[in-house]
Amino acid sequence: MTETKPLHAQLYDAMIERIRTGEWVQGERVPSEKSLIAEFGTSRGPVRQALAALRAEGMIVGGRGAPPRVQRLVPSQSFETFLSFTEWANHLGYVPGQQVIEAARRPATEEIARDLQLTEGDPVVEIVRLRLLDGKPAMLERSLFPFWVGKHLLTADLDRGSIYQHLSALYITPVRARHTIDAVAAHQLDAEWLGVVPGNPLLRARRIAFDAHGALIEVADDRYLPSMATFVIENSAAHRTPITREPVGSSPEPREPVRPASLIKEHA
Repeated sequence: MTETKPLHAQLYDAMIERIRTGEWVQGERVPSEKSLIAEFGTSRGPVRQALAALRAEGMIVGGRGAPPRVQRLVPSQSFETFLSFTEWANHLGYVPGQQVIEAARRPATEEIARDLQLTEGDPVVEIVRLRLLDGKPAMLERSLFPFWVGKHLLTADLDRGSIYQHLSALYITPVRARHTIDAVAAHQLDAEWLGVVPGNPLLRARRIAFDAHGALIEVADDRYLPSMATFVIENSAAHRTPITREPVGSSPEPREPVRPASLIKEHA
């Protein structure tokens, strides 16, 4: 291993790849530290650091007297970069998919107009899609666009491509976004398309996206199966990003009451 990335991080990446590809089978014991040290030609310290990171993220379980075993890999979506679902899935080696449930132009209600910073009655475009990873339901995506943005999507084949990639070809590109993360109970539509019982918990990511000129181009409500995605926030001393907890209901842009406290991450 000759990359500039720290050795323990390289080992972590290699181990993650083995879990993702099934080389390390779910439920089976993780190779011993001794065998990993011999295989990677390193010392005990980096191997233990990599295994500790896997354990902290729930990718292996056990240890401290119990043999560590492989846990199911949950795809993680990092806040470090702004990626579309399609780009995220491709980056992780999964086949992304989508199914359009609804794509329609309608007048903005008072609530939608407030979210999109429009006047009530202004035309907006709403798109609801089921998002898939390797053909399995992963997330229900609800996106609202001002009409000047959304009109380009009404004739697009959104069963096949990325919304962001399509808009990017038209030079409409999100460069900054605000995400609010919380947990919600599955509504009837969520349950129907994600294959869960109404009331089951879902991981919700609400997004407000802006273009390079500061224009608001999208408000989205993405609801993930907890078994299919996690979110990772990474900070460094060199570039500190404030993270705050909001009290219940204090977010200025919710489209429904926020139940637990939310984590907020600003992108620039």
